[in-house]
Amino acid sequence: MTERTAFITARPIAHRGLHDLSRGIVENTASAFAGAIAGGYAIECDLQLTRDGEAVVFHDDHLERLTEGRGMVKDLTVADMKGLAIRRSLDRVQTLGELLAQVQGQVPLVIEIKSHWDGDQRLAARTLEVLENYRGPHCLMSFDPDVVEALRRMSPGTIRGIVAERAFDSYYDALPFRTQMELRCFSHISRTQPDFVSFYFSDLPWAPVTALRATGMPVISWTIRSAGEAWTALRHSDQVTFEGFAA
Repeated sequence: MTERTAFITARPIAHRGLHDLSRGIVENTASAFAGAIAGGYAIECDLQLTRDGEAVVFHDDHLERLTEGRGMVKDLTVADMKGLAIRRSLDRVQTLGELLAQVQGQVPLVIEIKSHWDGDQRLAARTLEVLENYRGPHCLMSFDPDVVEALRRMSPGTIRGIVAERAFDSYYDALPFRTQMELRCFSHISRTQPDFVSFYFSDLPWAPVTALRATGMPVISWTIRSAGEAWTALRHSDQVTFEGFAA
């Protein structure tokens, strides 16, 4: 770990902000991020690309779980997204620019770029564009090695990470076999050259991650939902991404 990447593991990371549905605080909203800032936690959040090319803070590809809308984020404009009611919340969907204006460097941002695994690099490019003049501590990450490689190529100085698990879940069955094997063997490392790894805690320890951590690469783990899980995760990682309890 270097001074440049030390902020990634300096404090627990609030998964999609410090959200709590019982108090009307929904994931990836301004209220959740305000709670994380007040608690001194780093913020993990997710970005999706709208039809008109804007980066919005939203986890799912589809709208139905969190909003009154239907369909996919990629088919709506940013104005459409901001017009949607978020269930059980008074918040509205934020753009990345609005998130940066809210946080203003008060806590680190650990930003996941979502992917449709189709080679589209527009979200990575837009994210870097919005972040160009942001001076607060931040890093970018993705499950998709193609996205991480694109970040390396477009902005070598931006701290980037790979989000991963052992990749045997049925979710990965739709991907080309070559991609599945690359994820399972971590053979993308030579082209992605990540600065850190964010790994599913239940799949640790895992030899490729253990080897990278031994070289000094920071490893954070997800998603931790109890103090007991945090204790387990911290045996094999350097910091936790948590939700649902006070880390």
